[in-house]
Amino acid sequence: MSDSQEYILELVRKYHREKEQQREFVPGKTLVMPSGATLDEDDRVAMVEAALNMRIAVGSSAIELERQLGRSLHRRKVHLTNSGSSANLLALTALTQPEMGDERLKPGDEVITVAAGFPTTVNPILQNHMTPVFVDVELGTYNTTVERVAEAIGPRTRAIMIAHALGNPFPVAEVAALAKEHGLFFVEDNCDAVGSLYNGRLCGTYGDFSTVSFYPAHHLTMGEGGCVTTDRPRLARLIESLRDWGRDCWCEPGENDTCGKRYCQQFGGLPYGYDHKYTFSRVGFNLKTTDVQAALGLSQLQRLPEFDAARRRNWWRLREGLDGIPGLVMPVPQPGSDPSWFGYILTVEENAGFDRNEIVSFLESRRIGTRMLFAGNLTRQPAYQGQNYRVSGTLENSDVITERTFWIGVFPGLTDEMLDYMISSLWEFVRGR
Repeated sequence: MSDSQEYILELVRKYHREKEQQREFVPGKTLVMPSGATLDEDDRVAMVEAALNMRIAVGSSAIELERQLGRSLHRRKVHLTNSGSSANLLALTALTQPEMGDERLKPGDEVITVAAGFPTTVNPILQNHMTPVFVDVELGTYNTTVERVAEAIGPRTRAIMIAHALGNPFPVAEVAALAKEHGLFFVEDNCDAVGSLYNGRLCGTYGDFSTVSFYPAHHLTMGEGGCVTTDRPRLARLIESLRDWGRDCWCEPGENDTCGKRYCQQFGGLPYGYDHKYTFSRVGFNLKTTDVQAALGLSQLQRLPEFDAARRRNWWRLREGLDGIPGLVMPVPQPGSDPSWFGYILTVEENAGFDRNEIVSFLESRRIGTRMLFAGNLTRQPAYQGQNYRVSGTLENSDVITERTFWIGVFPGLTDEMLDYMISSLWEFVRGR
């Protein structure tokens, strides 16, 4: 590192410390966010250093982050993407490729998922011309059950694709076993649950694929970004190719001829020896990330244990402070799990004497940010009117979530003072009803 670069980076550290000193929590004036990135001076320096080195595309930081994520997430193969949503799209699309042989997912096949969640767990099913089969969830855990999934399996069912609800694991070991029993693919959307445990095992290690998001609301951030993980090298190869335009070549950026056959292979109708770097064997995308983002990811990853501990601690502070509050259903950890929580979810009881709009408006007037459980019942959203899907059983709890559920934050950027303010505000509202 040159003297001038060291000087610039020291100025960046100084700038960061000055910015942090200006922050002060004022109840009722300072916004208490439900989610957000928790960034320190090392994060800021990492991004500036990558920019100074002009690493503007995929490079050394991205390659190293994939390796380190593999160790941290307990997966053999990790491929970075530009978002968690893209990670879901890649995971399901990979299962439609000809290389999957007779197991290949085809248009019209069914994929079981939950109705109450985020659209991009479901959209890849529709985008690949398959049929979502929606199942309901439980209030309290906000996850589905293995019984509901089992009842949804039909003659055209070929896969299961479910997300852990706000970091609270669904019964993933049982669902994985059910998928194996019926010969179904299993895509585990782990975007909200990095660091969560089920039966003492990391979530994100059960599926044929698992996916992660690095959007600022999530456990780690790269600004935007995500990744697909798997323990199956054949599947990982499909992900890499589809992410990188559908190319056949697997050379890392800046490398050439790692296969030793760059100009001596025959593909399709191309002339013999056509450059392997410009040979495309799949109809792919460009869903890569950048090295500046990956540099931030590397810095963030060092703090993952700290972040997970803070999310657990903040959730329990809210749980203890709100114990016994009337009119609100408290969240419940999935039995057998140790969640690294994404948020603190609450449902207004049917006869509470107030509705969700009233309590949310009160909190927002106090500068306490709230969120819905994403899209609620997806079948009621405008985008899914007229779409081809099947419902197994009823979606009554998903409807309750649509009408009466919201959540507040537990992310590491919240202080004890902020959490106590949230608790006292909720108590003040219900006591005033």
